[in-house]
Amino acid sequence: MTKIELRAEQTYGEAAEAVLGARSSDVFAHERERVLDPTRAEGVHKMRVASRRLRAALEIFAPAFPHKPLRTALAEVKLLAAALGKRRDRDVQIELLESLREDGRRSERQAIDDLLADLRREQELANEHLASALEHTDDARLEKRLRRLAR
Repeated sequence: MTKIELRAEQTYGEAAEAVLGARSSDVFAHERERVLDPTRAEGVHKMRVASRRLRAALEIFAPAFPHKPLRTALAEVKLLAAALGKRRDRDVQIELLESLREDGRRSERQAIDDLLADLRREQELANEHLASALEHTDDARLEKRLRRLAR
């Protein structure tokens, strides 16, 4: 997470620009390969947290930015965050079931294995949805538009 240094003499607009710049950089600093790798849950988790912080910054500092560009960017950030959340939910469920499987009896393991297989299919679909959402952010030039807002 990018550290933000705010000063008392800054205007609200200057603070808004600093926070938005840092929070958008945090989202787009994540390597796509790590985020889309289902065996590395930490990448999607960190990007999701960063997207939630960006969303909060956009909402908190909304009065400092032009309405229409802000509204459009916020909607796109929400779509990305939703895709990240969908994938992250599956990651968490899989991690939990894997830990339960280790401690379970043999009769329980088969049921857990069946659930894990279903969740891994859902994770794959969520990952495809996330890949599309990331591609959309590229096509929509979201990062560039957020940088422009943060000036």
